[in-house]
Amino acid sequence: MSGEICVQAPAKINLGLRVLPKREDGFHGIESVFATVGLHDDLLVMPLAEKNLCRVFCDEAEVPQKNTVNSAYDAALSVLGADLPGVSVQLKKRVPLGGGLGGGSSDAAALLTALQKLGVAFPKGAANKIAALVGSDVFFFLSLDGRPNGAALVWGRGEMVKPIVPRSDLHYVLIFPGVHSSTAEAYAAIDERLGKTESGCLSLEELEGVYRSSPEDWTFVNDFTFVIADKYPKVRQALRDIKESGALFSDMSGSGSTVFGVFDSAQKAQDAMSFLAGKWDAALL
Repeated sequence: MSGEICVQAPAKINLGLRVLPKREDGFHGIESVFATVGLHDDLLVMPLAEKNLCRVFCDEAEVPQKNTVNSAYDAALSVLGADLPGVSVQLKKRVPLGGGLGGGSSDAAALLTALQKLGVAFPKGAANKIAALVGSDVFFFLSLDGRPNGAALVWGRGEMVKPIVPRSDLHYVLIFPGVHSSTAEAYAAIDERLGKTESGCLSLEELEGVYRSSPEDWTFVNDFTFVIADKYPKVRQALRDIKESGALFSDMSGSGSTVFGVFDSAQKAQDAMSFLAGKWDAALL
């Protein structure tokens, strides 16, 4: 078994997120375009003498005792059915918790990558079985296969992932409103207020076509946006401000609460950052 290793866990944004009716297995169907952004956590993973043990430490955030890294490790134990090397994980947290950027799911996928680098064998299909036990966004991050950048069409509960060539001509500005949005509560609000949201969905081919077009022509819709913005005034204000900053397209990512704006030049994105200075904790990516 090799020594300590470091694995990056990139964040993603949802370019549109349509929520479909709840399935028989209790999960909602979704249709979305996922794209990574230049923000990531780091996992420093060190082997322990003990087996079947995962300890997680984080200085930047109060990570729950039961977190996605622990969950991924426990799921790997269950699926692989064999002893695993014990690991100590020092988590360098940059992706905000509850921000709709998939930070926890990306951390889980990074832990699985680390285990493989430590010599743990994953039979074909095992990683996806583990992902199904941890969280729907984990499938996308596994599809990156260790790459820091990527994009994909995502549907089903999130287990259906079709990688597509990511765009390199776009610049993103993200606002973190300081609101923790619970995914479970967001889905409950969708069920209560909308019942089902199947109408108006684009086909997968149409989704990719929109992604390839100019952002000012994007017709992506996030079904969570009005639900979360209605509940949290800070999110509503962030959406207004990012639009006023000159973004060609703007919306909320996932079930919130991060708001993003899309720009077609680095200078325009930098100008937006200047406009937002003093108002928000914003990031240029």
